[in-house]
Amino acid sequence: MRLRPFSLALASPLRTARAELTERAGFLVGIGDDGGDDAAPGVDGSSAAGLETAPATGIGEATPLPGWTESPSACERALREAAAEPGGPRTALAGLDAGETPAARHGLALALDDAAAREVGESLASRLADRSGLPAPADSVPVNATIGDGTPEATATASERAVADGYRCLKVKAGARPLDRDLDRLRAVRRAVGPAVDLRVDANGAWDRSSARRALERLKPLDPAYVEQPLPATDLAGATALRAESDVPIAVDESLTEHSIAEVLAADATDVVVIKPMALGGPDRALDAAVRAREADVEPVLTTTIDPVVARTAAVHVASAVPDVLPCGLATGGLLDEDLAPDPCPVVDGRMEVPDGPGIAGDAFDGVV
Repeated sequence: MRLRPFSLALASPLRTARAELTERAGFLVGIGDDGGDDAAPGVDGSSAAGLETAPATGIGEATPLPGWTESPSACERALREAAAEPGGPRTALAGLDAGETPAARHGLALALDDAAAREVGESLASRLADRSGLPAPADSVPVNATIGDGTPEATATASERAVADGYRCLKVKAGARPLDRDLDRLRAVRRAVGPAVDLRVDANGAWDRSSARRALERLKPLDPAYVEQPLPATDLAGATALRAESDVPIAVDESLTEHSIAEVLAADATDVVVIKPMALGGPDRALDAAVRAREADVEPVLTTTIDPVVARTAAVHVASAVPDVLPCGLATGGLLDEDLAPDPCPVVDGRMEVPDGPGIAGDAFDGVV
């Protein structure tokens, strides 16, 4: 098991519900042929050049995002302990707690699944689908375009541009402005793109119960596909009540940082659950959550935590294993100023094709760890 630290700048600062991001930093995890003595220094990050002489047979990515996952220091500590595990990577994986260090578990679980899939010449999606008893995965995945905060004119222009690029589903950020101003923006979007384009509204937990109730009532004429995280992540009971009162579908996202998927589903709190593999501890756990959601008549939508290309591509595989998946939030590569490797599944006409090589993307990423 080998580790390579990385840090990538964002194309521009991005404000989330919790903080402003300017970079994404984490570790690439390589397993397989140890490459001889040259690979050993890589465990402490002191010899990145040495690592490049020993291509991985399985590669994973651990990119923590505080608030969604463990801290960077906790992720690093867990990975170093895993790398030192005398029983090897699989024994180390069994010792990683997805609730405590989900990003670290994601990195190792992905590397192991990539190696296993490549060994038998199947895609990561096929391996995941087979293990979950699902039919053959799709060849491509529909994705949404994310439209940030801005004036009504700027928001409408960005939406028109996305539709011209082939997107048929838009997710528009809301909640940073007074409701009346957000409604002006969303009305401008609907006028610009027409009724055939799905419109999602992401409030990032900005409203209290009375504000959310008022927002859903006033959004209803715009026919939103759903309103994402209208209430704070901790208010699961409020989400249950809001869903019972409104005809507008709602989705939960940040709520999964405060509650398990089982708790969310048991509360009957949502129509859609937004699933982030990095935050849940790996592609395997993300697909398990998607299957559980479907069994509860809740639709899963896969998204990234603004991950670099290795984890982002793995998330495309997970989404493709979900039959007839809704448009997913995977078109996030453009938020990075640079990436770890060329993107093997760019967006074309609102869809991302699943790489057809074995594992995540054949040998496309071997040179990066």
